[in-house]
Amino acid sequence: MNEQELKALEVNKSVDARGTACPGPLLEAKKAIGTIKSGDIMEVLSADEGTRVDIPKWCTKQGHEYLGTVEESGFFKIYMKKN
Repeated sequence: MNEQELKALEVNKSVDARGTACPGPLLEAKKAIGTIKSGDIMEVLSADEGTRVDIPKWCTKQGHEYLGTVEESGFFKIYMKKN
């Protein structure tokens, strides 16, 4: 998905992990994924550079769909769809 498509997504759950360092954002995402239904979209907000690699890897491992990342000023929005 391109940046415009990602920004237009209807997000079911937003996880703000900007105040945590690795592995905080991934742990927050793992906790939050259990609170949404299959097919729901979740975004993870993180200022930690490692999250850009960790979340997509975790999605692949767990069978979730990594949709893409949008870079904002000082943080990232990482989008995924629960399997």
